[in-house]
Amino acid sequence: MAKTQRREATQQSGVRLCQFFGVSLESQIKQIPTKYSQAESTKFLVLTVVSILCIVAVLLGSTVIYCLRHRSHHKLKEKLTNLGTDTGNDATSTYQELCRQRMAVKPPTERSEPISSRINSVSSQFSDGGPAVSPSARSSISSWSEEPAHHNMDISTGHMILSYMEDHMKNKDRLAKEWEALCAYQAEPNACTVGLKEGNTKKNRSSAVVAYDHSRIPLKVENSQGNSDYINASPIMDHDPRNPAYIATQGPLPSTVADFWQMVWENGCVVIVMLTPLVESGLKQCYHYWPDEGSNLYHIYEVNLVSEHIWCDDFLVRSFYLKNMQTNETRTVTQFHFLTWLNQNVPETSRTLLDFRRKVNKCYRGRSCPIIVHCSDGSGRSGTYVLIDMVLNKMAKGAKEIDIAATLEHLRDQRPGMVQTKDQFEFALTAVAEEVNAILKALPQ
Repeated sequence: MAKTQRREATQQSGVRLCQFFGVSLESQIKQIPTKYSQAESTKFLVLTVVSILCIVAVLLGSTVIYCLRHRSHHKLKEKLTNLGTDTGNDATSTYQELCRQRMAVKPPTERSEPISSRINSVSSQFSDGGPAVSPSARSSISSWSEEPAHHNMDISTGHMILSYMEDHMKNKDRLAKEWEALCAYQAEPNACTVGLKEGNTKKNRSSAVVAYDHSRIPLKVENSQGNSDYINASPIMDHDPRNPAYIATQGPLPSTVADFWQMVWENGCVVIVMLTPLVESGLKQCYHYWPDEGSNLYHIYEVNLVSEHIWCDDFLVRSFYLKNMQTNETRTVTQFHFLTWLNQNVPETSRTLLDFRRKVNKCYRGRSCPIIVHCSDGSGRSGTYVLIDMVLNKMAKGAKEIDIAATLEHLRDQRPGMVQTKDQFEFALTAVAEEVNAILKALPQ
């Protein structure tokens, strides 16, 4: 009886204990999260406030940077606008400052690439003893070969032309006879009375290479420094008799530099191909007609050197800003200077000149103005380059028949002495054959 009562009492007390502890534990469990939730809430609130402050700071910083850049861009744009209308004394200084700013802010991807290293000077053979360009404006660029541009030449035509060229070069008797016939060729008409006038003879480097009366580039007398329309330069037509593809001219003399830049401006030219060093074996081949640094004024044309990039040992590229001081208009002109082609000779390899030509045409692509091509007297090297370029351009347009001798006669109808030696003529054949071979390799087989 007593055990039974104790058991019941224990059971009852156990139930009570369980209930007691249950109540106690439940109340503690409810209290603990409350304490921790308050601490975490405080920490979360602090972190939220800090995050909001950081976001606000970033937004404010971005807004300030944007405003500063926008203000700077607006000022630059305002200067550019005023440049075309401001005729005051500070127009030139503003223009020069913009030239410097342009190179300073220009993204690296827009400049010539790939740049391998920087150099501070070019060999004095090509600088004519002038002051060196600042290191920031002159750079050395590794030589690299570009693939031929897209051509419409089909494979069968390409192989036919290549076979003809190879046979032409192997058959020396045929080549010699063809050159002999070319030497006997006389253009009609061939009068050069304007260029041989008393006041114009001093403007010619050679009396044997003077622009024909019927095929010469006239200057506007009212803008000419010497009140003359004569410059020893010839328009070279390809397929369109109304629009010359090239202007073949001599290297400027000290007295004709202003005439040269006037011709560049009046004919809308943006590409100059220079095929001679300034000095060769102690003899001056061409006057240094551009500034080594900064700007030079030639009559009413201001030329500002923007950059000079050396692509390889054989050629370099210069960029100029050309400004007409009468109208305050400006234009960018690019000069491609082949350094190692000596007078009466040919380049060591045709591949180098073909790489040079591809870069010229890549820059010129899409233009409708003539390319200015000059060497010393504007005949031998200039004629060889124009012959190669004209023939390859005909092929690129899908021509089925190519006659290099007839093309050269066409050039000589427009300027005397184009391609002066048999070696230069043979070099032109070799270059054309090599480029056709490269094009065939690039075509889908």
